[in-house]
Amino acid sequence: MAVNSGFSGNEIYCLAKKGLAPGELVIGNSVWSMGFVGTIGSGLRTLTGGEVEQVTEVVFEGRKGALERMSAWSDLRGAVGISGVSTELVQHGGSMEFLSVGSAVHRPGTMASALEFTSSADGQELYCLLDSGFTPKHFAFGNVAYSIGLGGGIIGSLRGLAQGEIKEFSEVFNHTRHLALQRIQLDAMRQGANSVIGIRTSIIPFQGMQEMVMMGTSAYHPGYLSGYDKAPATSDMTCEETWNMVHLGYLPIRLVLGCSIYSIGFVGGLASAFKSLARGEINQMTKLIYAARENALEHIAKDASECGADDVVGIKTYVYSLGSGIIEFLAIGTAVKKMPGVGTLSENLPPQAVMSDKVTFVNTAEALRSNNLNAGQKAGVG
Repeated sequence: MAVNSGFSGNEIYCLAKKGLAPGELVIGNSVWSMGFVGTIGSGLRTLTGGEVEQVTEVVFEGRKGALERMSAWSDLRGAVGISGVSTELVQHGGSMEFLSVGSAVHRPGTMASALEFTSSADGQELYCLLDSGFTPKHFAFGNVAYSIGLGGGIIGSLRGLAQGEIKEFSEVFNHTRHLALQRIQLDAMRQGANSVIGIRTSIIPFQGMQEMVMMGTSAYHPGYLSGYDKAPATSDMTCEETWNMVHLGYLPIRLVLGCSIYSIGFVGGLASAFKSLARGEINQMTKLIYAARENALEHIAKDASECGADDVVGIKTYVYSLGSGIIEFLAIGTAVKKMPGVGTLSENLPPQAVMSDKVTFVNTAEALRSNNLNAGQKAGVG
C-alpha cells in the first residue's frame, strides 16, 4: 500500500541511515469555544500583568488533547514513533482549533504494539539526535498565557514615567518566561527523560493576551549525571547544532534567558522630542537600548553561573514593543558543559542531514490578492 508521508526525500534518506522508514501523515485536533477565553480576556483590563492561569490551563488542555488524538490516529499501523510533530492554535471565528500534525516512523520488519516516541524533530533532526546518543521519548511542551496589562494595568500606570528600566515588570516578565521553561522540564520528567532538545519558543497573541509556548523533544542521554532526571537539561540549539557540540564533547545543560522591560519616556520625554529632531543619532535612545541589552545578558550570565556551564552558545536577542512606549528586550541561549566520554556515533554528518528543502509551491495569486487589498485600503477603497 502506498504511504502518504510528510517526510521529504532528504528526511527519508536520513531515516533509512538509522534503520527507519516513513509512515503515514497523522493528524489530531481539538476545537474549543473562545467564549470562555474571551470572558477572561475582557476582565484583564484591571490586571497589572502576569500569568492568566485559567487561560494557560485551557490552552494546555487543548494542545494536549490534539496531541493525544494524533498519537491514537488509526493510520499508525504499528509505527514505532511519530516525528516532525507540530502543535498550532488556529482561530475560527468564535472558536479556536488546536491542531497537531506529524509523520509516522516505522522500523522495517517490526510491528510495534505501542509508540516508542513522539518527537518535534523532523527526519533530518531525528538522525542528528540519534547519532548524538539521545533516545527520543516524546513531544514535550510548556506554556504560559499572560497579560501585559491593559487600561489600569501596566500600560495605564506608566504614562508619567521617564525613560529607563521598569524593574518591577522586568521581574514579572522574567518570572513568566521561566514558567514555560519549568513546565516543559516537568513534562519531560514525567516521561523519564533527562533532557529536552531542539526547543522552539513562540509568542502568540490572542484575545488581548499572549501565550508563550516552548516545544521540543524530551530525550534520554547516558552522559548526563543522575541529577538531570529530576531537573532535565534544556536546549534551544537545533539538533544539527547539538550534534556538532556533542562531537566536540559538550552536552547542553540549560536554556538560559533574560528579559528587560524599559520605558522610552512619555510626557516631556523622548516621544515628544522626536518631532523636532534632525537627522542623526538619537543618543538617549542608543544608551537606553544598550542598557536594556546589557541587563538581559546579565540575567543569562546569572542563569549560566547557577548551572555550572562552561559556555553559553547561540545567544539570540529580540526587541518587542508592548505599546505606549514600553519595550521588552529578550535574550535566549543555551548553556553547555564538557562531559567525559561524550561523542557522536559518526565522524561526519551526511549532507542530507543539513540540506534545506527548496520551496516548490508558491501561491502567487494569494500574494497578489493581498497586495491589491493592501493597496486598495491605502487608497481608501474597500
